[in-house]
Amino acid sequence: MKKRPLRSRTDLTTGQIIRKDLRRNWIIYLMALPVIAYYLIFHYGPMYGLLIAFKDYSPAQGIWGSPWVGFKHFDSFFNGIYFWRLIRNTVLINVYDLLFGFPAAILLALLLNEIRKMAFKRFVQTISYLPHFISIVVVAGMMFDFLSRDGLINQLLGFIGVDPIDFLKEAGWFRFIFVSSGIWQGIGWGSIIYLASIANIDPTLYEAAKIDGASRWRQTFHITIPGIMPTIVIMLILNMGHMLSVGSEKVLLLYNPLTYETADVISTYVYRKGILEASYSFTAAVGLFNSVISLILIVSANAISKRVSENKLW
Repeated sequence: MKKRPLRSRTDLTTGQIIRKDLRRNWIIYLMALPVIAYYLIFHYGPMYGLLIAFKDYSPAQGIWGSPWVGFKHFDSFFNGIYFWRLIRNTVLINVYDLLFGFPAAILLALLLNEIRKMAFKRFVQTISYLPHFISIVVVAGMMFDFLSRDGLINQLLGFIGVDPIDFLKEAGWFRFIFVSSGIWQGIGWGSIIYLASIANIDPTLYEAAKIDGASRWRQTFHITIPGIMPTIVIMLILNMGHMLSVGSEKVLLLYNPLTYETADVISTYVYRKGILEASYSFTAAVGLFNSVISLILIVSANAISKRVSENKLW
């Protein structure tokens, strides 16, 4: 009796490969189902509502019943008196965060990697991680307490003869306060991914460098930093996609009409127009514009990274 020849994977059709994979890994697919359902329901499903950006939306008439107005709301935003102020404030806050906040997590990870006493290293890591778990509301309350006219900062300034400063009422201070408090809150948590990347570097590279007489400084520059460079590039590309996105919660808690000149960003403007003034179509148009620009930025950053180096997101 002749034995049937075994069929190679290349002989199977796509449908047969999928069915075979589903039968073999059905538990894994079952575990992934809630995650897939979450993204379909809460991320892809609401994209249907983007239609209202091109309509004069009325809750009573619904999305399909509302009249079509084309690019009217986009024109209103682009020609509005606050357009350039919103773009400037949003971009500047993100640029400052990219210049100072992004390297801060990398620097902390490099410094933690050089600590040899594990007990002290764990203590520093714990202290640096803790602010991440503090609510933004609590952080904003701390800022008000520290930066008020009779707060800790002004009391310290008083000892050296400096007059009290209304930090939260002067527009010039807002970006510094926002970015620096964000660095304090996120530097420890952001360093985790770089520490994990450092842990994956082959230890024999360090041993070879020691034999060649390389100092810890040279080992950092010639082994550690190049070793985590792919992670740095990926994180940088992801950060570029948020250049027109600033979380509204913290800004809303810290800003006031006196600081609108430097504090008002796209997300807070959308909140005021969409929630407080019920201009749903206008804010949908602004949000769509923001998303399109973010997509262009992240694709461009990935393309540039692919062209100048071997590191890329996709």
